[in-house]
Amino acid sequence: MKLLTSIFLCTVLAGCNKKQMADTLIYNAKIYTVDAKFTTMEAMAIKGNKIIAIGKKEDLMQQYNCTSTIDAKGKTVYPGFIDAHAHFLGYGLQLNNVNLTGTKSWEEILQKIESFHKDKEPGKWLIGRGWDQNDWTNKKFPDKTELDKRFPNTPVMLTRIDGHAAIANAKALAMAQITPNQKLEGGTIETINGNLTGLLVDNAVSLVEQIIPAPSAKDKENALLKAQTLCFEQGLTSIDDCGLDDEDVELIQTLHQQNLLKMKLYVMLSDNPKNYTYLFEKGKIQTDQLTVNGFKIYGDGALGSRGACLLQHYNDKPNETGFLLSSIAHFDSVAKIIHDHKFQMCTHAIGDSANRTILNIYGKYLKGVNDLRWRIEHAQVVDPLDFAYFKQYSIIPSVQPTHATSDMYWAGDRLGEKRLETAYAYKQLLAQNGWLPLGTDFPVEDISPFKTFYAAVFRKDNKNFPTGGFQMANALTREEAIRGMTIWAAKSNFEESQKGSLEVGKYADFIVLDKDLLTCSESEILQTKVVQTWSNGKLVWQAK
Repeated sequence: MKLLTSIFLCTVLAGCNKKQMADTLIYNAKIYTVDAKFTTMEAMAIKGNKIIAIGKKEDLMQQYNCTSTIDAKGKTVYPGFIDAHAHFLGYGLQLNNVNLTGTKSWEEILQKIESFHKDKEPGKWLIGRGWDQNDWTNKKFPDKTELDKRFPNTPVMLTRIDGHAAIANAKALAMAQITPNQKLEGGTIETINGNLTGLLVDNAVSLVEQIIPAPSAKDKENALLKAQTLCFEQGLTSIDDCGLDDEDVELIQTLHQQNLLKMKLYVMLSDNPKNYTYLFEKGKIQTDQLTVNGFKIYGDGALGSRGACLLQHYNDKPNETGFLLSSIAHFDSVAKIIHDHKFQMCTHAIGDSANRTILNIYGKYLKGVNDLRWRIEHAQVVDPLDFAYFKQYSIIPSVQPTHATSDMYWAGDRLGEKRLETAYAYKQLLAQNGWLPLGTDFPVEDISPFKTFYAAVFRKDNKNFPTGGFQMANALTREEAIRGMTIWAAKSNFEESQKGSLEVGKYADFIVLDKDLLTCSESEILQTKVVQTWSNGKLVWQAK
C-alpha cells in the first residue's frame, strides 16, 4: 500500500512539474499590451498564431518549454499597428506609375513625366498621381496645354494626391469622349471660353479612369505583394482597404491560401450593385487574415480640390460650396439595404454639409445607441451642432491625423477662421464615444504610422512645423494615439477580441521598435525604426 501511494504521489508531482510546450518566448522586453489598463509586461509566450501567456520571464520559463527564445534586449514591443483607413491595393498599383508626391511646380511634374515616358512604349497610357497645387508657388490648378504639346499621341492622366481631381490631356479626353460644358452629377469638367482645360473634379475623373486598361490579376498580385513588404517594414500588420470589388476579394483570398500574402486585411467593398449582390449572397467573410463585412460609400469630394460639400460657400471662392457625389436618395437607399442585411456602412465625408447629410441618414436607420459601428471616414469638417450625432447614434468617426498637418497650410483659406475651429477636431470626436480609430489614407498620405502618431499628438508635420502645434486643443495623448492605431482600430472592424492588444488568446501580431513612443522625446519619434514585425506568430520582416 505504501509503495502504491509513493508511486501515485510521484506521478502527480511529475504531472505538476511538466512544462507546457510553446513555439516562441519573447523576453527582456518592454511590452505595451494595450489592454484595458495599458499594462506593461516583460515576456510573452506564443504557440501557433496565438499568444498563450504574458508576464514575467521567470514565470513563463518555468511554465513553458519553448522551441525558440528571443532576447529583445530591452526594446519596446507594441501590438502590430492597424491602419483603419487606407488603399492597400491602390498603393501597390501606384508603385508602377509616376510618383508626383512632393513636387513643387507644374514644370517639375512635366520633367518627371517626360523622364518616365522615355522607357515606355509609345502610345501607351501615361499615368501619375500625387500632385498638390497647394504646395506650389503658383497655387492655381494647372491645365493641359503643355501636356498636349509634349504628348500629342499619348493619353495622359495625372491624378491629384487626394484622388478627387486630375489633369487629362487632349488625347485622353478625346478617348473618353468628354466635351466642353458637359454636365454630370457630383463632378466638374472645367471649361473656359468653350475649351476644355483638362481639369476634372470628383465624378468627372472616373470618366477617364473607366477607359484606362484595367490591371490584370497578375498585376494586382504583384502590387499586393510589393505593398505588403513596404507595410511590414513600417510595422503595419493589419490594414483596412477601403473600396475594393468582389474580384479583388477573391484574389486576396487565393493569395492568403497560397501563403503568399500575409498581410491581414479588413476590406470594405465599393458602392457598386455587383458588390452588394456578392456579399449579400456569401454573407460576412472572416478568416484569420481577411474580414469583409461592409461597404465604402463616397459622400463628397476633397477640401483641397474644393469638392468637399460645405454648408456655406468656400472662403476663397464665394460662389462655390462643393457638392455631394450622389443624390441624397441614393445614400438613403444604400443605408437601408445595408442596414436590412446587417452589414457595416462606412461613408467618406469631408465637408460639414456632407457630414450632416450622412449623419442624419445614419440616424434614420440606427435610431439610437447601438453596436453596428457605422463609420464616417475622415469627418474632417463638422458643424458644432453636429458632433452630438456621433454619440447619439453610436457613429464612429474614422480619422487620419496627417490630413490635418498636410492641410493646415491652406485649410484656413478654404474654410475661414470660424469653420476651421471645428475641422480636424480629433479630441472632440474622441469625446463622443470614448474611442477613435486612426489611419493614414495612404497613398493620399505617407504610409508611416509614426507620422500618424506624431501628427495626432504634436499636430506638426515632419519638418516640426508649426511651432507649438496646429490647433493643439484637439491633440491626442500618446496613449490615445497608440490605442487609435491598435485596439480602437481593431474595434472599428469588430475585431477587438482577436487583435489590437497583446493578450492571451489573441493573434500574435506585434512589432519590436528601437524607441519607446510613450517616453521618447518629441524629436525622436520620426526617427523610430521597426526592428521586427510579427504576424500570426511568425516573423514577417526584420531590419537588416
